[in-house]
Amino acid sequence: MWRNALVLTTTLAASLFARADLLQPNRYGDFDTYVLALSWQTGFCQNMHERHREEPVECKLQHEQTDKRAFLTVHGLWPGLPKSVSSRGVDNKRWMRYGCATRPVPNMAEARSSQKCSAPAPGLNADIAAKLSGVMPGAGGQSCLERYEFAKHGACFGFDPNAYFGTMVRLNNEFKQSPFGAFLAENYGRVVTRKAFNKALDKSWGSDAVKAVKLTCNGNPAYLTEMQITLAAANINGPL
Repeated sequence: MWRNALVLTTTLAASLFARADLLQPNRYGDFDTYVLALSWQTGFCQNMHERHREEPVECKLQHEQTDKRAFLTVHGLWPGLPKSVSSRGVDNKRWMRYGCATRPVPNMAEARSSQKCSAPAPGLNADIAAKLSGVMPGAGGQSCLERYEFAKHGACFGFDPNAYFGTMVRLNNEFKQSPFGAFLAENYGRVVTRKAFNKALDKSWGSDAVKAVKLTCNGNPAYLTEMQITLAAANINGPL
């Protein structure tokens, strides 16, 4: 999926937000990239409706926002395929499908998207849980997205769950506060060209960022539902 993507490296001198606890894998740490998945929430909910899928509670409760950047929400943060797992015959397609449940390793219990609330609670502290609920509408409540994401993409690495989700909160906020975040807000509800979209990415982080971002769009005319951004694992604790 990301064979041709360049990584988005750190280019800013300092973050606009306080550092979360450092994200550090204790197992299977021999991977090079993360994928940060950010949803455009209005597009995500519209797509669920148009496909006649059961809309999650957060879509049913969605309301208009004065600051349109609030619609840029967190889906997840996915470590790339570790070399120690790849050496056991696992390819990237299988890794992305099963994550921590991949066999023969890590071979943890499979987290199923249809049963998110059956996954173990990650045990977040009150501060991180509150911040996460502001940027991941599916966290907690009846959707339990944070349980599913940690069970599938975080647990087998031995991540501190507060550092894992705190990193997502920080990165989401940095995207929102960038010129690119302003571009999304200014063009809410409008049709934009891919050229203009790429120009906004370039303005914020340089030309490499254009190749690091994969868009998911649906409908006709197409509307944005998700962005997947490849980030260098070595720089995950630095600013974008």
